[in-house]
Amino acid sequence: MKRMGMIFRAKANKALDRAEDPRETLDYSYQKQLELLQKVRRGVADVATSRKRLELQLNQLQGQSAKLEDQGRKALALGREDLAREALSRRAALQQQVTDLEAQHQTLQGEEEKLTLASQRLQAKVDAFRTRKETIKATYTAAQAQTRIGEAFSGISEEMGDVGMAIQRAEDKTAQLQARAGAIDELLASGALDDQSGMAKDDIAAELDRISGGTDVELELQRMKAELAGGSGGSQQAIEGGGQDQSQQSQNQHKFDKQ
Repeated sequence: MKRMGMIFRAKANKALDRAEDPRETLDYSYQKQLELLQKVRRGVADVATSRKRLELQLNQLQGQSAKLEDQGRKALALGREDLAREALSRRAALQQQVTDLEAQHQTLQGEEEKLTLASQRLQAKVDAFRTRKETIKATYTAAQAQTRIGEAFSGISEEMGDVGMAIQRAEDKTAQLQARAGAIDELLASGALDDQSGMAKDDIAAELDRISGGTDVELELQRMKAELAGGSGGSQQAIEGGGQDQSQQSQNQHKFDKQ
C-alpha cells in the first residue's frame, strides 16, 4: 500500500508539473499578496476610525469638564457651596474618563503607526515582487519561444514532425508515380503493351514520316538555292535534281522494305 501510494503521488506530481504554468503561479501569488496588503490597509483604516472616535469622545468629555468647572465657580460665587462641590465631583469623574480615553487613544495611535509602517513595508515588497514577477514571466516566455523555434528548425517538435512525415509521404508517392509512368512509357515503346488510343506508330511508320519530312526540307532547300543562282532554268534543274534525289530515296526505301 505504501508503494502504491508513493507511485500515485509521483504520477500525480508529474501530471501537475506538466499542467503548471509558472506565469500563472506567479500571478496567483501576486494576487494573494495584494489581498494581504488590502487587509492590512483595512486594518489601518479601522484603527484610525477608532482613534478618531476616541478623539471625539475626548473632546466631548473635555467640554463637559470645562462646563462643570464653570458651573462650580458660579455656584460658589452665589454661596451655593453644595452645588459647587457636586459640580467638582462630576468634573473629577469626567476627568477619570478622559484619562482612560487618553490612554486608549495613545495605544490606538501606536497601533496605527505600526500598521501604517507594516503597510508601507508590505507595499514595497509587493512592488518588488511585481517587478521580479514580470521579469521572470518575460524571461520564461522568451525561453519558451526560443525552444519552440529551435524545435521547429530541428524538426523535433510534434507539429513539424507531422509536417515532415507528410512531406516524406508526398515525395514517396510522387517518386512512385514517376517510376510507374516511366515504366509504362518503356512498355508502350517496346510493344509489350498496346496503345488503346490508336495514336501509337510502329518503327517503320515513324521512319517513313521522318524521310518524308526530310525530303520536303531538301526540296525547299534546292528551290532556295536556285532562286539565289538567279535563273529560272537553274531553279528548274534544281527542282528536277531534287525530284531525282527523292525518286532515288524512294527506290532505296523500297529495297529496304523488301529486305
